[in-house]
Amino acid sequence: MDLAPLLSEARQRLHDHSLLGGEGSVSLRLPGQAAMVWLPAGGGEPQSMSLQDAQGDAVLHAAVYLGRDDIGAVLLGGGAFTRLLGGFGGQLPQVFDEQARHLGRTASPLASSQGNLVAEARRCLASGGNLWICRQRALVLGTTAQRLVLNAELAEKCAKAYVLAAGTGAKVDRLPWWVCHIANGRLRKDQRRAAERFAAGELPEESTGY
Repeated sequence: MDLAPLLSEARQRLHDHSLLGGEGSVSLRLPGQAAMVWLPAGGGEPQSMSLQDAQGDAVLHAAVYLGRDDIGAVLLGGGAFTRLLGGFGGQLPQVFDEQARHLGRTASPLASSQGNLVAEARRCLASGGNLWICRQRALVLGTTAQRLVLNAELAEKCAKAYVLAAGTGAKVDRLPWWVCHIANGRLRKDQRRAAERFAAGELPEESTGY
């Protein structure tokens, strides 16, 4: 399955919306394989590699795929405000309906890695969240390339609202628990279906509607 054109298109869209950052890299999982296709910072040609053979920044991408069976696309970078979240505790409270539906609860931040990165990724990502501040760097996750781009746009919009409010000391109101419960439940259902499709060697279907 040749995912290189899909990856290049996703990277271009992220670049056009200033969602890569100076060292942004993007990858897609290869369905049915312990492998990914990866585009390093600065572009170049997509590289296919085993998750176990990843080096450099690609190691963070591989750790996400090994830690979460539902993830099909990873961005290491994000927009300007998304990258600031490391200075705000690495968390983005759920304040918007769409955020709860597609980003979920922010993954537990990881300031530094002292042991097995895959085990740490599995632990941090257990909440099912699609935004992770790892080693003070932002990773946005998605089930598909299309969902990754949309999630990166959504993360930046929500991060901007939160960082500007929190930076002034203003109170940030969160969504009611029951709204989060329903929206997060729908996200988990999408993720279960995506994991099943990847295990079967197929790409997940795109999520539609709320």
